[in-house]
Amino acid sequence: MTVLDDRIEMAEECGELTLDVLFEWLEKMPIPEGTKVEIVGGNIFMSPQRQNHWEIIFGIAKQLDAKYSQKRMASDVRIDFPGHLNGFACDLAAMAERSVKDSKGRWRYQDVEFVAEVISKDTAANDYGPKKDAYAAAEVPVYLIVDPYTGEWHLHTLPKDGKYHSDVSFSFGEDIDLTGTPVGLVLKTDEFPRD
Repeated sequence: MTVLDDRIEMAEECGELTLDVLFEWLEKMPIPEGTKVEIVGGNIFMSPQRQNHWEIIFGIAKQLDAKYSQKRMASDVRIDFPGHLNGFACDLAAMAERSVKDSKGRWRYQDVEFVAEVISKDTAANDYGPKKDAYAAAEVPVYLIVDPYTGEWHLHTLPKDGKYHSDVSFSFGEDIDLTGTPVGLVLKTDEFPRD
């Protein structure tokens, strides 16, 4: 058992385990540069970002720039979502125009209009499972999963009662039509690299 395990166990016994406590401990750890760290359902996940992963995120961000200023987009920035200890570092999130940060300088999940997650092999189950559930519970209008291993994208919209009621999937090369959503754009996928 590590010192971190001991501290987490002690905090759980005292009822003090919070996202702030977990992230504070993580900030003190020697995490390698370029590693994404997030907490999903109280579990800590770390994964290195790969070049193809970054190219997809950057490609989506460039296209979203037509509607969202750089100040209203976030990548690998902590946003706390509903559920047990969900502090996500979305690959890309875009906030509504009315958005304001909370008293701690963080984006509020209530202001998120769009989330994109690019699949990594080790954490794919989170993106398709608990993170999708948390985004639906938060009523994020648009949740896009991009999978460079299968060369497909999966669009989830119409969140209600904790689940998405519309799911569409296509291969890279097919446009993602978001004109009927708050995003109001069509995203091109023909330049998304595959793994």
